Amino acid sequence: MSLRILPPAGAPRVLAAAQLSNSVGDGAFYVCSALYFTRVIGLSPTQIGLGLTVAWAVGSVAGVPLGALADRRGPRGTAVLLALATGFAVASFLFIRSFVPFLAVVCLYATAQCGLAAARQALLAGLVDRSARTGVLAHLQSTLNAGLALGAALGGLALQYDTREAYLAVFALDAVGFLICTAVLLRLPAVAPVPGRTGGEPRFAVLRDRPYAVLTFLNAVLLLRMPLLSLALPLWIVARTDAPRWLVSALFVLNTLGVMAFQVRTARRVTGLRTAARAVWHSCLIMLASCPVFALSAADMPPWGAGGVLVAGAVLLLVGEMLQSAGSWQIGFDLAPAHQVGQYQGFFGTGVPLARTLGPLLLTSLLVTWGVPGWLLLGALFLVTGLGMRAVVRWAERDLARRTGPPAEGAETVWAEQKPEHLRSGRSGTDLSSGTHDSAPRRP
Repeated sequence: MSLRILPPAGAPRVLAAAQLSNSVGDGAFYVCSALYFTRVIGLSPTQIGLGLTVAWAVGSVAGVPLGALADRRGPRGTAVLLALATGFAVASFLFIRSFVPFLAVVCLYATAQCGLAAARQALLAGLVDRSARTGVLAHLQSTLNAGLALGAALGGLALQYDTREAYLAVFALDAVGFLICTAVLLRLPAVAPVPGRTGGEPRFAVLRDRPYAVLTFLNAVLLLRMPLLSLALPLWIVARTDAPRWLVSALFVLNTLGVMAFQVRTARRVTGLRTAARAVWHSCLIMLASCPVFALSAADMPPWGAGGVLVAGAVLLLVGEMLQSAGSWQIGFDLAPAHQVGQYQGFFGTGVPLARTLGPLLLTSLLVTWGVPGWLLLGALFLVTGLGMRAVVRWAERDLARRTGPPAEGAETVWAEQKPEHLRSGRSGTDLSSGTHDSAPRRP
């Protein structure tokens, strides 16, 4: 039986190989970077936090012009250059020893990462049939999580040794991973750039697309689930519950393995805007339900009881995450004009750095400081956002139809022409009926 994380042969599998090649190094990088920056470079936690905040703010702004560059110059070449730039930035960390060079390099790193995500989405849109994109993204998200899990294990070995050489090896591994990624991306067929702007068309049309901008903001609110799992929940467990501290790591592993195993299956039900909006709505209801469950873990109960409640909440959060990911991928693609996928995906992707930048402060204040009322407020925020998404998707769909007209019937892509005959009949490019099927970029 084939592994569900493997996408169909052809362009989707090459995209997955590119995803895997750099995600292993990224997993090790994420585990070790904080200690490397403090112990090897000698930065303070405040300097690291300031540098990362500035870097991701710069990266989020750069995502739109770099996505537009992918549209105009071709997404494959742009993705290759940005993967090289990311590898160069990671390698540069090996040689810096003070804050100012660190700030410059981390800004380059964040900018290249945000642009690479947009270029990869534009590349996928040019190579994969419209009906298959969410399924392929589900495979890529599973591949991403597999690579991150393996990389985190390698990073754990570096943490165990806790030497300068071990940390340097991790950064070298990540840099080499991006070099391999560029070689893999070059195996893909080139996607022709879109025609130049017509008279009167703005350079960055997405910035004038009000419904898409609102959707991007609402999606960023839902992406607060990322710092919720990685930062706020660990602090909650340590400060507010009697659960064992090792549960912090166990819940992270549960989430990673759950996405690997079930993201593809979860994405099967998403086939268009209507099903995507429904998936996001259901995700909001499930994440709403997870909040009082997490709050319950602070009640006076034995450690095993608190641990069981936290696992139940983490399972609900996992299901909500997978539904939200699948629905938002479909929405982000379907509401972008076909000739501007790069810049639209660059803009839609700003939700990730926005959630990573503002989420830690918001969630720690809301949950760790306020406690149970904070969890209830967070659940209400998910509910209101879900209601807003349903209404704004309809608004954006009407606005896109008014500006561009409905998509042409039978429109095909490069990959569609390469597919076997039995996959050209309008079904998803992934054989969803057979159980083989997802972020990125879950996944970055």
